[in-house]
Amino acid sequence: MEVFDARSCLDVIAELSEDEEAFVMVPNSHTPDVFCSTCRELTHTGAAPHTQHTLLALGPATQLIKDELTQSRSKLSEKIVEMENFASNLEEIFITVEENFGRQEQNLEQHYNEVLQTLSQRLEASAAGLEEQKKRKLELLYGELLRCGRILEESKHLIERAQEMHRHTHTHTFLQAVMPVIKRLEQVCGEEVDLKLAVPLGFDVPTPDRADVRQMMDSINLLPAPSAPVMNPQICNSATETSLHVCWSLFSDDTVEFYELHWRLISDDCPMETPQDVSQLKVKETHCTVSDLLPNAQYELWVTATNTTGISPASERAVYMTVPSPPVIRPRQCVSSLDAALIRWDSGNTNPVESYTLEFRESDTEGSGTVTESVVAIPSCECLVQLQPWKHYSISVRAVNIGGPSDRSQPVDISTAGTFFHLLEDTAHPSLSLSADGLTMFYLDEDLPIGHMTFSDSTFARCVAVLGDLVPVRGQYYWEIEVNEDTEFRVGVAYEDTQRNSYLGGNNTSWCMRHIVTPSRHKYEFLHNGWTPDIRITVQPLRIGVFLDSAAGILSFYNAELRQHLHTFSCHFLHHVHPCFALDTPGALRLHTGLAAPAHTRDRNKAHA
Repeated sequence: MEVFDARSCLDVIAELSEDEEAFVMVPNSHTPDVFCSTCRELTHTGAAPHTQHTLLALGPATQLIKDELTQSRSKLSEKIVEMENFASNLEEIFITVEENFGRQEQNLEQHYNEVLQTLSQRLEASAAGLEEQKKRKLELLYGELLRCGRILEESKHLIERAQEMHRHTHTHTFLQAVMPVIKRLEQVCGEEVDLKLAVPLGFDVPTPDRADVRQMMDSINLLPAPSAPVMNPQICNSATETSLHVCWSLFSDDTVEFYELHWRLISDDCPMETPQDVSQLKVKETHCTVSDLLPNAQYELWVTATNTTGISPASERAVYMTVPSPPVIRPRQCVSSLDAALIRWDSGNTNPVESYTLEFRESDTEGSGTVTESVVAIPSCECLVQLQPWKHYSISVRAVNIGGPSDRSQPVDISTAGTFFHLLEDTAHPSLSLSADGLTMFYLDEDLPIGHMTFSDSTFARCVAVLGDLVPVRGQYYWEIEVNEDTEFRVGVAYEDTQRNSYLGGNNTSWCMRHIVTPSRHKYEFLHNGWTPDIRITVQPLRIGVFLDSAAGILSFYNAELRQHLHTFSCHFLHHVHPCFALDTPGALRLHTGLAAPAHTRDRNKAHA
């Protein structure tokens, strides 16, 4: 019988796939120029046998054959994996048979030794009982023998006295002496002598109770102890946050009375090698649900099988995992634009999870809807998702590990009708205060001493400024700010790594509009790298619109109330930019987001582009 060698076939396929020179042919008038996919052979265009067949050019035909070879190679690889797994199972069964034989041989020897020991104990007990009976009988017989000897001696003594009295010649003396002897003779002769043997000569031998010995003998070779069970791998979606459904199996048709499942928690503080509190549960079936567990936690489990003969060896230890707790979306850190949203969340779990799944559905005016799409295998706690403009979405997140997905997080509502973002508190100068909704910044009159200020690498140190958070895609954005007429401010955009110890607009990484209050007028500058064009604004804008088209390289400023264009920067943004805001004097600045870009801003910037 010819043995199938999958690896040899794989080697041949690999050689055919890699050796492209085997398919290179020098073209001439007799060289086939097409491939018949029906007959699977090279031929000429218009050849009679193939006129009704599907003909392919040599290039596509070669690619087709290569694809088929790749598929065949993939199938053979899968077959090799199956064969190797089967061989591995056979090896495990072989080892189990060896172990079971040794265990059964040891059990057989132990059973016989127990039977012999029991019989030896019974023999010793019976012999000791007979010895005790013999001792009692001999003591009783010896007492009877002494009594008979005393009676015989007394009788002989009376006979001798009677003979002496009989020879006595003096009448008076005879009569006086013989009367006591006669009375004693009459007394002795009147007593009945018991000549029956008072001690039975037989021995009481107890009938041996061999029931337990027979039971021990019957148990030999009839019911072997079970072999070690095999823990099955964890099945996806078989767990919850606090429970695990565990399954196992046996290699052979062992008779099992019950199983005992053991488990313990595995943590970074206490690895698998460290002894831990072990819980256990006795069950009849080959599956069990373990409850009262921690979410997103690893547990080590093993099982033993028991019957009337004994307990099996413990199975190999398997690691199961409960599903995670639902993540917690951070609404203040979620941002959106016309066609995208950046969703951020906290894991909600102590231990890391494998990935996250983001689910979003389009909501109607009543807030209902169905899940329309899912983004899977998200490795971190944020996701940039593409959406449709002018829509409302409800977005939730699940955490996923080997046990399955968690429940959905509390949803967050996202709109793509405008630009939504908040101020980044970790970039704010220490003198700035932000409102609870993250949309208003305050610069108080009281200046804090430098020693009381806390700076970091991300906070502005010189300019009393803060950055905003936009979706990191090259698109169109619009927002507005509202200020008082005496507030000196700067508003615009800047790179994330803009210098924190310089003023906005004073370097080549920021672009901004600046308002300065002078004794004579309100002055406006449009700064980039410290330079501004000479622009005079006659009507003071108190609500300023900012339009950013990062793809087109356009940043425009408007008097939002008058729909009046103020200035446009034309530049090539090398990186993603953030909105930036600064107060040069004490005051407040209010940010308005979620606004659709007015038509005049879009039309003007289309013309500008």
